[in-house]
Amino acid sequence: IDPSWVSPDWPNGYWPKETDTIKNKVWDDTINAFLKDRDEVIKLAKDENIDLISVIPHTKGHTYLREILLVADHNAYHLGQIVTVRKLLNDW
Repeated sequence: IDPSWVSPDWPNGYWPKETDTIKNKVWDDTINAFLKDRDEVIKLAKDENIDLISVIPHTKGHTYLREILLVADHNAYHLGQIVTVRKLLNDW
């Protein structure tokens, strides 16, 4: 949505360093950011002023619907990973 957005370098810009200690605050901040972004996607999907099949102006032909579906697919994949790890750890 933001035309000035620049993606971080892959993969270093997306993952903590192996030497980083993940404290509760870092984890909580990550979860809160995820939920905030999720809520923004839901808000976008519900916005009746946006034609979801129209192209996002600053992209290379990507539609709003395409981006919403990518987010849903990505989140579903990671939810499956979390469920698998919790099952393996017997953490229910």
